Amino acid sequence: MTATRIGRAPRPTAGALRLVEGRSENPISVEASAYVTAMAEHCPFLAPSVDRRLTGWTVYEIASADRDEVEAELFHAGVQAAEWIRPLKDRAHGVLTCENLVILGSVPDADHRELMRRPYWALRNLYAPVGVLFGKFFAGLRETDSIGRHIPPAPFSFLPVRAAVRSRDPRFLANTPDMAQALAIADDDGRDVFEHIPCDWKAVQAWATSLPAPTKR
Repeated sequence: MTATRIGRAPRPTAGALRLVEGRSENPISVEASAYVTAMAEHCPFLAPSVDRRLTGWTVYEIASADRDEVEAELFHAGVQAAEWIRPLKDRAHGVLTCENLVILGSVPDADHRELMRRPYWALRNLYAPVGVLFGKFFAGLRETDSIGRHIPPAPFSFLPVRAAVRSRDPRFLANTPDMAQALAIADDDGRDVFEHIPCDWKAVQAWATSLPAPTKR
């Protein structure tokens, strides 16, 4: 078991996620190009991000049957992506920076929606105050956008991690008003987001569970 430093806190790497392909603009382990082209119609920032080579993909494969271990590793992969984005988002065109964490494989009794739910919620709340926003897409899921258009179903499950757009993103977070407010006034002063929370999945999970749940529309 090795230790990797995230922010100021070391963490154990249990190997529950296997790195299939490191960051790539054109991954070869999954087919992303056709999906990105189709999604550009629904996201005005996607095509400019791709054109400026600011969209990247990192591909992981589940390598453990232990759901909690996989969730912990997924959370820490999200932290790594967010910390990579933080110093870039205030540069020229930094708002277009986006990292996508692809998840392949499965664990017993938990589909990708359930597996990503807790890490996603924790990461979203942890990084909104510093202007980094997390999303989630599930393989094959059919959804509509904010104006009712059908969104192309994702060919694989992934967590997008990107620089938040403070003038735009809070309006889409009506069911999480506290998060919307944090995002609207986000200020990345270089703080350690783990200053008041141990960089440990169980501690983070307990903290995230104590936060106000999303309201129903």
